[in-house]
Amino acid sequence: GDPQGAQCPHTPPALLSPPDSEKTPGYWNEGARRSLELALALQPAARRAKNIILFVGDGMGLPTMSAARIYKGQLAGGSGEETVLAMETFPHMALAKVSGAAPGVALLPLPETPLIPACFQTYTIDRQVPDSAGTGTAYLCGVKANAKTLGLSGAAVYGKCRTSFGNEVDSILHRARLAGKSVGIVTTTRVQHASPGAAYAHSASRSWYADANMPKEALRDGCKDIAYQLVHNTDINVILGGGRMYMTPKRTPDPEYPEDPAQNGTRKDGVDLIAEWLSAKQGARYVWDKKGLDAVEDDSVSHLMGLFEPKDMKYELNRNTSTDPSIVEMTEKAIRILRRNPNGFFLFVEDEIDHGHHSGRAKQALMEAVMLDQAVARAGELTSPSDTLTVVTADHSHVFTFGGNTLRGNSILGLAPKKAKDKRAYTSILYGNGPGYSIRDGARPAASLPAAEDKDYRQQAAVPLESETHSGEDVVVLAQGPMAHLFHGVQEQHYIAHAMAYAACIEPYATEPGCGAARRASHGTQCSLQPLLTLLALCVAAHMVGG
Repeated sequence: GDPQGAQCPHTPPALLSPPDSEKTPGYWNEGARRSLELALALQPAARRAKNIILFVGDGMGLPTMSAARIYKGQLAGGSGEETVLAMETFPHMALAKVSGAAPGVALLPLPETPLIPACFQTYTIDRQVPDSAGTGTAYLCGVKANAKTLGLSGAAVYGKCRTSFGNEVDSILHRARLAGKSVGIVTTTRVQHASPGAAYAHSASRSWYADANMPKEALRDGCKDIAYQLVHNTDINVILGGGRMYMTPKRTPDPEYPEDPAQNGTRKDGVDLIAEWLSAKQGARYVWDKKGLDAVEDDSVSHLMGLFEPKDMKYELNRNTSTDPSIVEMTEKAIRILRRNPNGFFLFVEDEIDHGHHSGRAKQALMEAVMLDQAVARAGELTSPSDTLTVVTADHSHVFTFGGNTLRGNSILGLAPKKAKDKRAYTSILYGNGPGYSIRDGARPAASLPAAEDKDYRQQAAVPLESETHSGEDVVVLAQGPMAHLFHGVQEQHYIAHAMAYAACIEPYATEPGCGAARRASHGTQCSLQPLLTLLALCVAAHMVGG
């Protein structure tokens, strides 16, 4: 259903007691038996992948996933705890480490090796708790790097332009394009942001969105801004997200907000990167609103750029459904265009759960997670696990938690059943730090309903900060499709890029055993028709001669 304005219902009394069926051992025994049978029937899909879709929930740690699961169920009218996210139906799982040592990487488990959950560490070379630039470089480029740098090895120094030269590392998206696949980026942030930026840019600073955001020294030394690199570094077929202002010359009015100078273009070099991109791509199309996106015929364009806000796109709960597309709609459009390539495609999809957490607004973050899951479900309907490897993960987690001995069916945005030691009510969801810290008249203000369920309510935090921070625990990786079993055990985050590249015979694994057959298979339908077409042409010619 339409999540716009969705309100998590106050705790229904009927949901405080579990269903009678759950009170019998048989209910649980039968459920466990079904799960066991599925596990016993699970076999590794050792064939190669034609397509890869990587979904990244920016900031979607395990607590966020668990809370989003409950929220999804409660939006549908249930108690929530028993709900299953679409991504949770994937048969293979791993955890990515955000902190720890860096052991060697072994890509393929031996056939007799048991498949075990994998854990992925997200730390960067210089930080125990990472940022989205360093993690993006890891899971897209396959190497650990320094925080705040994009597409560069650990030899590059943040903010130092000259250290980037010679230390560039290419993403799997870039390598997939060189291999003949179509590639795309979908994000609810600006397309020049840290996570999508790691797919195509090499920058000593994640903040160099346009030349106006760069120091004079970096420009003088020859570094290019991220928006420039978006257009020039990689031939990306589909680009959907926000970030219009970084693409056009200074003082260029925004098409959606022409009367607001704060939304104008920012480029100092006078270059219109959108116009430049359009002129360089035959069959290219640019749109800036939902109407324009809906009007694009899937088979009429080879390249599509859609920039729907000057900076980041709006939260789902704030989105104007008539002017701005959802992540689900953008994902569907991207897949429909990219899948026309007989060689397959690579698609990166990101939802900015992160910004909701940074602002201390849990409801905004959870709705973004629910929408990401809807995009995962829609992608599953448009593709097949027989040839498409789909991976869902997060770049890092947040200092977000929920607890308080809440009863079954309690609103995930609601209150704990008992008051705290200060005799004041508190919400189940809390943050370790952030803007939700508040002291009034020498005490913590009591939480109350329905205020705590408002989309802009800030849950209380233990430590006062302007912006809530990331956390350093491991993040989950879920996978289905060809070679999904490679996601196993406790792994470093950069392993994700390697496993995906191996699965699809992308460099540096293009010559691995089985890759030649995979390439022939991707052309199979097209090649098998050629003899029939030749025979048909000969028959027609013979008929005309004899006619």
